[in-house]
Amino acid sequence: MNFETVMQELEALGKERTKKIYVSNGAHEPLFGVATGAMKPMAKKIKINQPLAEQLYATGNYDAMYFAGIIADPKGMTAADFDRWMDGAYFYMLSDFVVAVTLAEADIAQDVADKWIASGEELRMSAGWSCYCWLLGNRPDSEFSQSKLAGMLELVANTIHESLERTKYSMSNFVYTVGVSYVPLHDLAIETAQAIGPVEVNRDKKKSSFLNASQNIQKALDRGQLGFKRKHVRC
Repeated sequence: MNFETVMQELEALGKERTKKIYVSNGAHEPLFGVATGAMKPMAKKIKINQPLAEQLYATGNYDAMYFAGIIADPKGMTAADFDRWMDGAYFYMLSDFVVAVTLAEADIAQDVADKWIASGEELRMSAGWSCYCWLLGNRPDSEFSQSKLAGMLELVANTIHESLERTKYSMSNFVYTVGVSYVPLHDLAIETAQAIGPVEVNRDKKKSSFLNASQNIQKALDRGQLGFKRKHVRC
């Protein structure tokens, strides 16, 4: 399948209702409103195709950019490629669920994520913390430095309440993911979550909401999910 065929197929799969949901979350034109599950048959046909992924991502069309993440070759992408993709990620569904997810399958994932966390830019920071969530929920505990993750928990504890809004979500999710998926620091993550307490997030034109990593960890433990790892990061 070539670029034109994929774009036509995505347009045909678009639904107005799905499009409205994406727009309410921050997406803007151009987009078709394709449910992620509806992309799977096409992804199975194409498998991995980095040149096509680059063409699709460059369109600025949300659905095409999402599909680009599914067929990308993360191990063939450089740090500069991921930076370029982040430049095009204009809202959190792209930064955290396309770019961060794709990065999580690359060998350079931690190096790039560390740089983004230190960037001071809301969506880059959010993508960096999110990438660690995808990594911790998929890779063996032995691939991580325990002292480094402990330092990251401390950084969250010290800065989350003053952080930018979208970054707060990813930082809170990081504490939760360490508590559930990285067993060596399970107890420290629980202590950190309790010390942080509820985190207020202001949302555009909506009531502010509260994030509570402590409660979320407890719910996961109640479901027997301690040590949870998923087989695949990308769908």
